[in-house]
Amino acid sequence: MIFSATKSDSCLFKKFTNDITVTILIYIDDIIISGSSSTIITFVISSLNKFCVLKYLGSLHYFLAIEPTWTSNGGHHLSQSKYIIELLQNANLHKVKPQPTPMMSSFRLTQDRSTAVFQDDILYGSIVGALQYVTITRLEITYFVYKVCQYMRQPQQHE
Repeated sequence: MIFSATKSDSCLFKKFTNDITVTILIYIDDIIISGSSSTIITFVISSLNKFCVLKYLGSLHYFLAIEPTWTSNGGHHLSQSKYIIELLQNANLHKVKPQPTPMMSSFRLTQDRSTAVFQDDILYGSIVGALQYVTITRLEITYFVYKVCQYMRQPQQHE
């Protein structure tokens, strides 16, 4: 069985015919195989086992901070809820009151020399970097994350 690399990701390979659909994602030493039937997935695993030793870990539950679930019509739903909760706990923001939107688009962030500098710029960078990763599944925060990225050099604390 010959797979083709996708244009969007050099680690993602696909095989589509009238009868079968198979995708293989390779990330360092992890491989995720998805297919149109369990028979074809078993065939791919046994074929790969001829070239290298594989350890089957069962169905996919959590990968790179993404939790996939399958819908009744065969689709996928990707969630980062667990990752977001851990991020909020690590940033000590888990008790903050939720807001319907992360930031009003009319709100202006500025460099104000009279405002106190945020003391832990490493924590700030870590939170912003984690938020960038969250935009994979939560597109509605992309604008907000873009805006706070502009202040990575000297973050300020506003009350």
